[in-house]
Amino acid sequence: MRILITGSAGMLGHDVVAAAAAGGHETVARTRAQLDITDATAVEAAVSGARANVVVNCAAWTNVDDAQEAVDAAHAVNGAGAGNVARAAAAAGAWTIHVSTDYVFDGTKTEPYVESDPVAPQSVYGASKLQGERAVASAAPGRHTIVRSSWLFGTEGPCFPGTIMRLAAEREQLTVVSDQVGCPTFTGDLATALVELAAGAGDSPTGADESPARTADPPLGVLHVAGGGQCSWFEFAREIVARASLNCEVVPVTTAEFPRPAPRPAFSVLRSERGSLAPTLPAWQQGLARYMSARCAGGIATPVSSAGGVSGAAASRTSDPLAAPGMRMPSP
Repeated sequence: MRILITGSAGMLGHDVVAAAAAGGHETVARTRAQLDITDATAVEAAVSGARANVVVNCAAWTNVDDAQEAVDAAHAVNGAGAGNVARAAAAAGAWTIHVSTDYVFDGTKTEPYVESDPVAPQSVYGASKLQGERAVASAAPGRHTIVRSSWLFGTEGPCFPGTIMRLAAEREQLTVVSDQVGCPTFTGDLATALVELAAGAGDSPTGADESPARTADPPLGVLHVAGGGQCSWFEFAREIVARASLNCEVVPVTTAEFPRPAPRPAFSVLRSERGSLAPTLPAWQQGLARYMSARCAGGIATPVSSAGGVSGAAASRTSDPLAAPGMRMPSP
């Protein structure tokens, strides 16, 4: 099978390319520099030229706080851009797999969100991703799967575990938000699930590679696919520090004590009500273990505590609740 991946240089896109290749599929990878999904004409040409069975759209505007000011730009990428990809894929006879986010929910529930729960985004980022979901469904009504995930982390970009390990090696104490709860998701696990969904794509466009053999179409509509279990950002950070054997105290702080430009869902645990149609990912702790192993295999050293009397709280400015001032970290 031939799979076109947009946003292929990003943290998730990189892992989708790797997972597709590992599965024996032919990949056509397009980075943001190679394909701007806000350019409908360019998208149409790229998709038709790729002659792919499936298009996996990993291209997205991911800076949650910046989106509050750059409203038009965020909607252009996450909304209209997603629609451009799905429209071009449908015209070429390809299936669209589009990645979305837990931020389409308001976070007021106290039990996991399922696919049929009402959406109510509280931020520009969340609203732009919801616009994208609706654009994809409208542009490819019978040939799309929208995969909502959450709290992504991976080796190919800035992410929460990497930032925690770096800061914990520099400081004696970190403060981390404890009243936001979700599902940390390793991009390596999510990428494998996306490729497994793609492997069920239906009839190929004319001239597309017919191997490996495919069975039925992927599930139509929305699926929730996120790391198993749940935790707060504080619990996530504490686990990271422990696994990295770093000598740093992790202290809980409330969201109210740590205001950010964009509101975050207080509770955004995702679960699926669609049974075996939705891939089940390993527990987030297992994903974290694989992330740390992948860092080592890739030559990314785990920081060593510097001690030296460094102390103080860290501040957040993106989707995650902890970062050095000015740090940016991605969202799904």
